[in-house]
Amino acid sequence: MAPLHSLELKVFVPAQDFALSARFYAELGFAPEPLGDGLLCFRHGDRCAFLLQDFYHAGLAQNLVLHLWVEDADAWWRRLHAADLAGRYGARLGDPEARPWGMRDFTLHDPSGVLWRIGHGLDA
Repeated sequence: MAPLHSLELKVFVPAQDFALSARFYAELGFAPEPLGDGLLCFRHGDRCAFLLQDFYHAGLAQNLVLHLWVEDADAWWRRLHAADLAGRYGARLGDPEARPWGMRDFTLHDPSGVLWRIGHGLDA
């Protein structure tokens, strides 16, 4: 039997205010691709994508965690902090920290409460 091959995996991200979340993610650096009413595919480069949906359930949003692996988490944090995304969109931005599991990251809660961990690896 021939092996099955995957092409891409995308998570559906809930949005309490779809238009606000769409602006937030566009300003974060993700490029939106309309897929139909209430659905946008957001891409960052060739390897990162997710689907923003005009659907909200507090239990889902507050328990969903996305992990974005980047070259320099501190550079990302500085850019987000300087743009005051947290203040302008009601998001929450945590400070970067070195983690005991070999990663430096920071947390970002989007306007709907979805948690992102944005980080890079620490040299061994």
